[in-house]
Amino acid sequence: KECFLWGVVRQQLLVDPAIPYTSHNSSACLVVDCPDPAFAEILLKLAADYIEAEAIPGSDPGLCLVRESDPAMQSLQLFGRQCTLKIVSQADAMRAAGGVHLSGHGGTNGGIIGAAAAVGLTASGWHGRFIEFSSLRDFPDPVLVSRLEEKNIRLAPLDRDGCGPLPDDRVRTKGWLRPRLWGHEAVLPVTPVGPGFWESLGEKRKK
Repeated sequence: KECFLWGVVRQQLLVDPAIPYTSHNSSACLVVDCPDPAFAEILLKLAADYIEAEAIPGSDPGLCLVRESDPAMQSLQLFGRQCTLKIVSQADAMRAAGGVHLSGHGGTNGGIIGAAAAVGLTASGWHGRFIEFSSLRDFPDPVLVSRLEEKNIRLAPLDRDGCGPLPDDRVRTKGWLRPRLWGHEAVLPVTPVGPGFWESLGEKRKK
């Protein structure tokens, strides 16, 4: 039995001058299909080692690991929504997590807030965008609709009065393919830009 990375979802939390953050106050959640609960300790060690090796100096990274069936998921989902609307505390994060793993790995340990929120928002199935899913960074631009569908990326046309994309249609991604997490699926919102051509919603943030 092996673990499988289903996807990585970026979650945007509240941006407020009173909240210290490294970049845009976002956090990420890795969704891992783990058939054996005994693998949890291995995953924790791998994640902690990665964070400590790759964390930006001065950052306050956090780590949260929860099984999908854990009773704490309900409180974590509520906590995640709160983090998009108001300022919360580390104590709030610890209460939401209950008995699941939630740890800080540097600085003030404030990263436990983003870690817990990322898990809760992702678990809801209706929040965030994928920064990794089926090797999405390797897709060409434009990309065939059929190619996206083969990789379980569903297209959602935003033009309600028109027809949906056909398998041989192409999607312009502007070099930035980022499906949304909608209904527990990877969904790419698209708009028509010409016969047989669509364009995905959003683009890379300009620095």
